[in-house]
Amino acid sequence: MPRTILKARARARAQAQTETGQSRVSRIQGGVDLPFLMLTIVLVAIGLVMLLSASYPSAYYDLRGNTGGDPLYYFKRQGVFALVGFGVMYVVSKLNYRGLKGLAMPILVVACVLMLAVHVPGLGHSSGGATRWLNFPTQWQPSEVGKIALIIFFAARLAKRDQRKPLSFRRNTAAGRFGNLLERIGFFELVPYLIVLILMIGILYLQPHMSAAIQMVVIAAAILFAGGISAGWFIGGGTVVVGALAVLIFGMGYSSGRITTWLNPWDDPLGDGMQTVQSLLAIGSGGLTGLGLGNGRQKFLYLPEAQNDFIFAIVCEELGLIGACLILAVFALLIIRGYWLALHARDKFGALIVVGITTLFAFQVFANVAVVTNLFPVTGISMPFFSYGGTALIIQMAEMGLILGISRQNPVT
Repeated sequence: MPRTILKARARARAQAQTETGQSRVSRIQGGVDLPFLMLTIVLVAIGLVMLLSASYPSAYYDLRGNTGGDPLYYFKRQGVFALVGFGVMYVVSKLNYRGLKGLAMPILVVACVLMLAVHVPGLGHSSGGATRWLNFPTQWQPSEVGKIALIIFFAARLAKRDQRKPLSFRRNTAAGRFGNLLERIGFFELVPYLIVLILMIGILYLQPHMSAAIQMVVIAAAILFAGGISAGWFIGGGTVVVGALAVLIFGMGYSSGRITTWLNPWDDPLGDGMQTVQSLLAIGSGGLTGLGLGNGRQKFLYLPEAQNDFIFAIVCEELGLIGACLILAVFALLIIRGYWLALHARDKFGALIVVGITTLFAFQVFANVAVVTNLFPVTGISMPFFSYGGTALIIQMAEMGLILGISRQNPVT
């Protein structure tokens, strides 16, 4: 009798464990994070509205001969790309992100090849002294793929950090003792990351594409920090990076000119400083409550590229300080939610991917606002979800889909 009771209890315990396991799996395979999804949809919708307002004068006057005088040209194209982006976001959110771990190196190699392909005659496109676009299948910047490739590679390698075997050198030689010292402070662990980062920055230097290089440095630092790399390396590395960027910036004619314009935009208000000057005039004329949606004046061919990198100046002019701050608050909520999802990710690989994408997104928002307000020199960093650019929008929404896919498998949502 006691043996029968023990067997019954064992079967009940096994069944309970199975049900618990199934319940846990159902939680892991649950729905996407709704707050993150809704914030993304809201920002894309607001971005389309502001793009319509900012772009219709330049589309109507058609100075470049691309729009045929259709005031809705940019809006309709961006709307189509947004629909495609939502489809891509949905598909990516359904994928198992853990499969990317084994594909990290191939994805990185493909990204580097694409970034080098801009120099191939017939494939690459040059503008403003830079060659950073591919013309196939449409005009786009492969550096956008390079950023996500860098995130996946760093995340995949750091996720296996605990499996790395420390190097050991002979202690009876000076070189061996020095090697052991470098191993203790984590230098050899950082070497693969530094090689990849320097390689990608070198490729971007050839284009040249300084803003993308800066973004990659920020991404790398964020993922390495979240991955547990000693904080001391960031102090020393930050000093070296700042020095290297200074050399690169002042070594590039177009970059040093931007620095000069940044410091003194009013010295050439109708030339190199025109974009900054008109942007500041737009922000100042918006005041507290703005001129009203659609009532901005600087977009009428005063502010160059109002629908692109400087669209936030039109936001400030038409919606005022209050409206601009509300939009930035929505961005902040999305960023905070992204980091929250990283903290609750199922594994380290997923957490580091979310950290990388969220940091990239946060830096793009901050840098764009800083450029529009002349806190930073003009860098060519667009406002996510707002600036005109179909492939950029699709890639951004694919990144949001990747975060949603990771949130789908979170134990806690």
